[in-house]
Amino acid sequence: MIRTEGLKKIYRVGNEKVAALAGINLEIKQGEVCCIVGQSGSGKSTLLNMLAGLEKPTKGSITIAGEKISHMDEEELAIFRQNNLGFIFQSYFLLQQLTAVENAAIPLMFSGMDKVKREKRAMRELKMVGLAERASHRPTEMSGGQQQRVGIARAFVTRPKVIFADEPTGNLDTQTTEQVLKAMLGRISKYGITLVMVTHEPSIAACGDRIVTLSDGKIIKDEYLKKSEENVKETKKAKVAEEKA
Repeated sequence: MIRTEGLKKIYRVGNEKVAALAGINLEIKQGEVCCIVGQSGSGKSTLLNMLAGLEKPTKGSITIAGEKISHMDEEELAIFRQNNLGFIFQSYFLLQQLTAVENAAIPLMFSGMDKVKREKRAMRELKMVGLAERASHRPTEMSGGQQQRVGIARAFVTRPKVIFADEPTGNLDTQTTEQVLKAMLGRISKYGITLVMVTHEPSIAACGDRIVTLSDGKIIKDEYLKKSEENVKETKKAKVAEEKA
């Protein structure tokens, strides 16, 4: 589903050049849950932005679903993202003046679907993440966990091929983290969607199929995990232990 070849990103800081990514070769299969981890400054957020087409590589290529997105212009990228990609952000990015169902339906509005149909589908997604009773509420009337679940519904509403998630549980408490993860992984499994998630928490990464570890812009470890429902069940216990450490 996703392939990068010789992916490099170099930033100029004053008179110096800093390599945020130093030649990444990576393949991610369809339906795979791939977690990207690493210390601050390791390049994991840069890699996610590159894969999502939000930043252009300095060198190398990115192919998603057979399309070389690294060679697309901005208009082509916008169309490709609309038709193939979903996003879950740490800071939610909900529109404050819209209700939960209206926020979840936004991607369908850009595809030209009429209001009744798009809100019906958005409501279905809200039900799947346990927020049907909050459909008419605005972000200021919801908790952080509820807002994040609206963000999940929004990401899934178009049935994208790939979803990119940037620290999706970073602002959530332990109980809400467990709820959000279950909602995400359940939808991923149902639709066969590929998930690429950046996280700094080992217990969250352990819920995926694969952990890719970055350091200084390079992959230093690429580990496939034996997927188990127990991973999700143990998330709460693991995070509590991390908070106490």
